[in-house]
Formats: sequence, structure tokens, C-alpha cells
Amino acid sequence: MHEEIEQLQPAAARPARQQTKRLPLPEHLPRQEFRHEPQATECCGQPMKRIGEDVAEKLDYTPGVFTVQQHVRGKWACACCQTLKQVAVDAHIIDKGIPTPGLLAHVLVAKYADHLPLYRQEAIYARAGAPIPRSTLAHWVGSCGVQLQPLVDALRKQVLQHTVIHADETPVQMLKHASERDGKTHRAYLWAYSPGRHEELKAVVYDFCESRAGKHAGEFLQGWGGTLLVDDFADYKQLMGDDIREAGCWAHARRKFFELHAANKSQIAAQALELIGQLYEIERQVQHTSADQRLRTRQKQSRKVTDKLLRWLTEQRGKVPPGSATAAAIDYSLRRWQALTVFLQDGRVPIDNNWIENQMRPIALGRKNWLFAGSLKAGQRAAAVMSLIQSARLNGLDPTPTSRT
Repeated sequence: MHEEIEQLQPAAARPARQQTKRLPLPEHLPRQEFRHEPQATECCGQPMKRIGEDVAEKLDYTPGVFTVQQHVRGKWACACCQTLKQVAVDAHIIDKGIPTPGLLAHVLVAKYADHLPLYRQEAIYARAGAPIPRSTLAHWVGSCGVQLQPLVDALRKQVLQHTVIHADETPVQMLKHASERDGKTHRAYLWAYSPGRHEELKAVVYDFCESRAGKHAGEFLQGWGGTLLVDDFADYKQLMGDDIREAGCWAHARRKFFELHAANKSQIAAQALELIGQLYEIERQVQHTSADQRLRTRQKQSRKVTDKLLRWLTEQRGKVPPGSATAAAIDYSLRRWQALTVFLQDGRVPIDNNWIENQMRPIALGRKNWLFAGSLKAGQRAAAVMSLIQSARLNGLDPTPTSRT
């Protein structure tokens, strides 16, 4: 509309458009210089004088180029005692394999960070002049998953040292056992665990399991005690006890009212969203403060809002018919109230579980491309690789190797 009005105005009356200034190309990129000079530099019967130059930079890109490393180990023999000396072969990720660590890293990052299935990588490498069968790539990926597992185990120990942990799970298709011989898939689950959002350690550990049974979370968290921030999935309940306290997710509670308001513009939902929004505004103000300061602010400000919200929800519940969508939204919050208010008692506890849900986004993108896990072991190896790649990303690290050495 504004553009149409401007077109109707005289040129002199139109506001001057500010041109976007192009940013210079990064200095760290290598430069290749091309010189362009006139073939003839004479005029009026005498040499011309060079008075300057114009430099224009163009950005170019060359797809991956394969090279071959030749490792030559000289053999040295003693003519007297027949002793033979030769430098020992360095340890390899894949015994007697041809890929360098850099190439293996590229395959893993392409599959689990850039979501390129192996059949696409196979075609890309073939175009680059080095055909690598998909079966070979799959063997490399599986071997790397095994070799990286000790690092993931160490990362898991670091995560479990924290007293606040996020947990979530998402479905992933897995091929049925070969003995069933029908080629179909069934639903497995990828579980995710991360220190609390406000903790210094930024990491996530994925655990691939054959089902959504709560026993899998129990096995991962065995021996751990603290506050577990989860959604309302029933199987988490069996974990709660003297050592583990449940914290609820306000984003899930808010979502119930948001969906209600989107469906029929409910005034009750709108009021609930307003009050919950006040809680999030307080959290926004204290997100970069210490846990102690966060707790003091929550006790002083957030508790007033939650007390008001509890009274209001209880009052509204008595006015709406049982079984209605409004009653279901209110009941969710009232039923989860004890867990939802745990964040008022500990400044280290986040207000919601969005942090770990965000770590599920790469999984959602990935399963649209690699579709399913070939087996339980294959899923576990993939989980190991994804744990390290996503944890690197959380710390601002690029998992892509900078060289092939």
C-alpha cells in the first residue's frame, strides 16, 4: 500500500530510498589475482603512464576436490645384524581403511548435520571423480559411531553431574529384525538429555531405544538425582521419587490455551495467555542473571502471577462444563501445578522444556531425509555421532573439518 502511494507522488516528493551497502568479502578467504591490462600502452607516439587501478572482487566456489595422501615409510636395514627399522603405522579409525579422518568427518557432517543421505553423497563423490559405493560409506559411518562411543559416554557423565536436566523423546522409524523378512519398519524412539538451560555446560546426548518405555530413561539416568524437566508423558512418572523431582513445562501449558484461542477466540484462553505471558516477560528480564538473583526475582514477582493464575483457573474451572476443550486446557495446568511451580523454588530450573525440544529439530529434519534406522545398533551409532555434532554446535563450534589431514 505504501509503495502504491509513493508511485502516485511527484518524483521530488518521494522519500529517497536508502541503498543497501554491500559488505566486503571476508578477509580470511584466499585471493587469486587476475591482471587485466591493455594490450597497447602507447598513445600519441609515446608510452602511457599507469596512474592507478580499479579492483573488483568476485566470489567463487569450487566443489570438494579429492586428493590422495601417499604415506611413504622407508625401510632401513643393518648389513651387520640384519636389523630392520621402519616407522610404525599410525592408528587408524578404520583398520586398513583408505579414508582420512577429514574425509570421514565430512561424510558424518554431511549425513547428520546437513541431512544428506548416503545415496546423495555417493552421487556427489562420483561427480568429483572418486566413486565411493554407498555400502562403503555406510560401513564408514557405522565404524565411526563405534569409535566415537567412548567420547559420548564421557559426555554423558558430564551431563549427569548436573542437578537440573532436560529430557524429551521423538519417534524414529527402524527396520524390523531380518528374521521377520517383511522389509517394514516399526517405531523406535530417540531420547535426548541436556543440562538445564541456565547451566554453563552446553551439551546434548541422544539415546536411541527400541521403544518409548520409561525404563529407557531410567537406564540412562541410573544413579542420578536432581530435577528432571519433562512434559506430561506418563512414563516419566515412574522415575520420580526421593532422588528425582519433576519440573513441569510452562510452554506445554501455554500451548493448550493457545490452541484453544486459535480455534474459537476463547476469552478465557486469552486471559490465561496474558498471565502466562507475564511469567515469560519476567524470565526474559532475568535470563542472564545468576541463579540466586533469578530465584529472588521469581519469589518476588513470578509467585504473585502464579498465585493469581491459580485462583483464576480454579474459579473458571467451576464455570465451564466438564469435557469441554476449555475444561481440558484448565485441567492440564491444575493437574500439573506442583510440577509447574518448581521453577519458583530453584533459580537453576528453567521455566519450560523448550531448550531440549530445540535439540530435536535436527532429528526432525534428518528423518525426512534418511527416513529410518537400519537396526537398533545402527540407530545407537547414529545417536553417538549426532550427540557430538549437536554439542559442538551448541558451543559455537563448526563440526566441519578445516583440512583433510
